[in-house]
Amino acid sequence: MKKLKVTLKRSIIGKPKKLRKVVYSLGLRKINHSVIHTDTPSVRGMIHKTSHMVEVSEASEE
Repeated sequence: MKKLKVTLKRSIIGKPKKLRKVVYSLGLRKINHSVIHTDTPSVRGMIHKTSHMVEVSEASEE
């Protein structure tokens, strides 16, 4: 299964509470913090919601 590396690039300060919850549910805590997720429709939806704040790249299969 394909893996995605998601990195938080913009601060969540001053953003709506709903958007902050989406960022936290992705597992992102600080700026430049990265996590690896499997490529599922729910993760893609969360990335789409926060596309202006996160950077996404394909992670290597490990």
